[in-house]
Amino acid sequence: MKARFVTFGCKLNQSETEGLACAFRRAGYAVDASDADADVIVVNTCAVTTKAEQKARRLIRRLLASNPRSSVIVTGCYAQLGKAQLERLDAGAGRLFIVPGDDKAELLALPEELGQGAPPDQALSGLAGGAHDRFSLHPAELSFHSRPTLKIQDGCDNACAYCAVQLARGPSVSLAPEDALSRLKALEESGFGEAALVGVNIGQYRSGSIGLAEFLERLLLGTKSVALRLSSLEPNAFSDALFAILRHPRIRPHFHLSVQSCSEKILRSMGRPYTAEELFRIIERLREAKGDPFLACDVITGFPGETKKEFEETMRFCANADFAWIHAFPFSPRPGTAAFSLPGGIPPREAAARVQALSSLAQQGRLRYAERHAGREVTAICEDGRPGGDHFPALSENYLRLLVAAPDTPRPPRGREFRCRITRAAQAAPRVDALGEMI
Repeated sequence: MKARFVTFGCKLNQSETEGLACAFRRAGYAVDASDADADVIVVNTCAVTTKAEQKARRLIRRLLASNPRSSVIVTGCYAQLGKAQLERLDAGAGRLFIVPGDDKAELLALPEELGQGAPPDQALSGLAGGAHDRFSLHPAELSFHSRPTLKIQDGCDNACAYCAVQLARGPSVSLAPEDALSRLKALEESGFGEAALVGVNIGQYRSGSIGLAEFLERLLLGTKSVALRLSSLEPNAFSDALFAILRHPRIRPHFHLSVQSCSEKILRSMGRPYTAEELFRIIERLREAKGDPFLACDVITGFPGETKKEFEETMRFCANADFAWIHAFPFSPRPGTAAFSLPGGIPPREAAARVQALSSLAQQGRLRYAERHAGREVTAICEDGRPGGDHFPALSENYLRLLVAAPDTPRPPRGREFRCRITRAAQAAPRVDALGEMI
């Protein structure tokens, strides 16, 4: 039997897909099938924007058409919020099955059910028994990535005006510290050099009296060598205790901030609980803690009421902050959110132009960051990908995508740490920030 997996959206979705693929592989499935060869196709969807939903629908139609014998199982946030829309794609064929995101973990039992000869509709109908919680989707083996993730949190207690994720995933819940430590130790013992801690809003990690800073301290005290890379952080997650633990050498110098806007007016309209001044102080303290870390951010353009003046405030802030990357995307009205019917909408063409302006700034920032690290020695993780001659892809501790030369040295195993020297920035190479050499 052969399975195919397609993931839209965040690192949390990617982590959960790895967990599902692991279950299928252990049941005897090949998990790297093509569209045409797959017996089962699992699509893990995203609902953060209208475009993400459109991409999912387009893909699902193609998958249903490309292999008339495959079963297509759709799960994730879009399956949670837009089940009725997705069901219409089947057109009576009986090959499309919608599993809401709340029940995603129940799919861990699906390969065993299918292996016993049950047709997909019967196998799926017997799964929603609540036997698996949302932290069950932990991949013991990796199918699609070189670096493991550790899901420590899910859901969100915020109610930002633009965001449907809280509607799809519910309130914040956290993995118990002892369970997280056990899983992290297993990754360390398997030889992985780092693990990315992922969730919807990891800054809301809470287990009893233990918050994110205390949790990170427990993970570091309970392990010996594995490094921790933090996924996206909300600005209001930072505290003196968190800044203190971020100084630890095993926490990667790479931080992604959910900025969204740097205009005081737009931040208030979005329901974001911080100011631009507070944002800038957080950036200064991150640089105090980690030297010159890779700092990235998310920004939404074209939020209702965002004039050119307010957008220019965001542009100036991002330029002054010297971000190494900016993930900019246009506002997308999400049904059920407070911003869905706000007046003052921005024309899509103008919102797209603002995205382009920020993206250009992002490219410049990434190049500057790579250039000022030329000549430095860094720890890196060997990535998947075909080597080009004596070169192989890697990711540096500070999130630079490297192409590393190793003419006289064997390539490290996937996911393993090694030391290298960054030789120069790679200005024209696609998906490569800098060149390096093993040392």
